[in-house]
Amino acid sequence: MKLLITREIPDAGIKILEQYPSIEIDYRKGPPLSEEALLKAVVGVDAILPVIPDKITQKIIEAAGQNLKIIAHYAVGYDNIDIETATKNKVYVSNTPGDLTESVAEFTLGLIYALSKNIVTADKFVRNGNYQFWDPMLFLGPTLRNKVLGIIGMGRIGQHLARLAHGGLKMKILYSDPKEHIDIEKECDAKKVELEELLTNSDFVSLNCPLIESTRHLINQKELELMKPTAYLINTARGPIVNEAALYEALKNNTIEGAALDVFEDEPSLYNGLTSLNNIILTPHIASATREARIQMARMAAQNIIDVLIKGTAPTNLVNMELADKIGKIA
Repeated sequence: MKLLITREIPDAGIKILEQYPSIEIDYRKGPPLSEEALLKAVVGVDAILPVIPDKITQKIIEAAGQNLKIIAHYAVGYDNIDIETATKNKVYVSNTPGDLTESVAEFTLGLIYALSKNIVTADKFVRNGNYQFWDPMLFLGPTLRNKVLGIIGMGRIGQHLARLAHGGLKMKILYSDPKEHIDIEKECDAKKVELEELLTNSDFVSLNCPLIESTRHLINQKELELMKPTAYLINTARGPIVNEAALYEALKNNTIEGAALDVFEDEPSLYNGLTSLNNIILTPHIASATREARIQMARMAAQNIIDVLIKGTAPTNLVNMELADKIGKIA
């Protein structure tokens, strides 16, 4: 059985897979594979372990052929995978919804601190030799206590962020989500509101929703204009949720105070002009970059592969639940 791993992952996952000699591992390291290279690499494989930048399209899935049984994604979100084609071809898709819940929530809170306290811009100010004397009006920002945090997407990450912000900083929590989350409402005194009300009343807006058709460009010119001029936008979810062109104009014209992006609309490319702005923090998709989270993700991805190739069952973290009944030894 052949397994393609498209990028270097923690050894913890590799060691689990190496316990099974029947799995022949094609382990690629370094920069992302081009589409042409990926098309060649997937031919005849039984499993693919891709990462977020890998576009596992219909073309890739069909190039793999009939042997392909599982796409064990090394991530929580899976908008880069053609789920419909995978399901049609009876190929399991799994993900790794592990400890990155805490990691991403903590990182989001870190961005809230960095934005409101001007940490990044102040660091650049000192490094550039501009600190000549103490100025009582330099880099003023808001306190966080009792400010309103609007969370768009109250899943595991959104809920943990709410706990951190409310429990530690006494921030008031508004959230927008298709579902009502009674437990977190009671725990954090959170209030479910429509998106317009959230944007209008929040001092910080955090995007923690999945990328689906209804959330693509969820934050556009209209939504940015609803926000307070002193508000901040943080995106640690998926880049295309924000229209970067509209965000650039909003930041340039001080429609909002600032923003922090860990993900980008056309990753790794950025909208032209964003890097020239001083009121935005840009990080390279590292919200889940804790040792604990990445190691657990590697182990989960490996286990999903073993579930299918060795045990002949559906993967533990199945995404395309339509195939949940596809149990039993796979030829």
